[in-house]
Amino acid sequence: MYRYPLVIMAILISGCGVELAGTAAVSGVSKAQEAQQAQQNLQRFQQKLDAANQTSQQQRDAAEGAAGQ
Repeated sequence: MYRYPLVIMAILISGCGVELAGTAAVSGVSKAQEAQQAQQNLQRFQQKLDAANQTSQQQRDAAEGAAGQ
């Protein structure tokens, strides 16, 4: 008589484990995508920073050339 509730509880508990594993897998994929997006954002930022530095250097060079004339 006590076996049926124990079997039902075991089934319910094992179902939670499967759901937990599925949730962890989805969470892992989501974190990997976030990391990839962060890496892409970092690369875009670095490119913009490099372009700004290059523009700034060109402006300094032009100012120095004008001051030397």
